[in-house]
Amino acid sequence: MVETIKKEVFSVRGMVEIGMLSALSFVLMLFEFPLPFAPSFYKLDFSELPIIIGAFAIHPFAGIMIELIKVLLNLLIDGSATAGVGEIANFFIGCFYVVPAALIYYHKKTKTNAVIGLCAGTLFMTAVGCLLNAYVLLPAYSVAFHMEIEKLIAMGTAVNPAINSLWTFVLLAVAPFNLVKGILVSLITILIYKRISIILKGN
Repeated sequence: MVETIKKEVFSVRGMVEIGMLSALSFVLMLFEFPLPFAPSFYKLDFSELPIIIGAFAIHPFAGIMIELIKVLLNLLIDGSATAGVGEIANFFIGCFYVVPAALIYYHKKTKTNAVIGLCAGTLFMTAVGCLLNAYVLLPAYSVAFHMEIEKLIAMGTAVNPAINSLWTFVLLAVAPFNLVKGILVSLITILIYKRISIILKGN
């Protein structure tokens, strides 16, 4: 496993590809937009697209590296409006999508496994994202924004009156947000991966 990572990830070609995909992911991270069912501090972007492509084409560990470099670039160049909380959340939740999907695909590189992996990654990201938001991220946002967590929940209530507690916030805002993101990124990946992987592999 270690030898495979050295050969595929830390080769000159692998590092160049990781650098290119990290830069592209960072650029895509700048183009973000809110969704109507979630508070405005949850914004959708397509920065996971180059990451999942890199994880599929190079190695699952490459996906983690690209995710980390993207977040570090964003912090260095664009700064943070959430005292780093949003960036940390972006890294971990992104990894929860990319790593399971890439591990399944890497085991046997078929289109069926790619679809299974992307579905599994989307579901895993959604489930773990809900738990992280409930127990770690929303409390951290509360501290970063210097407001009671009830006020964050109220921001959810403003877009969906059914949101009236921490868990309704998680289930009606966070879960759909991650599902939509995972589904959209997965669909685009299925459509473009074959062509992009040919370029990355130099065929």
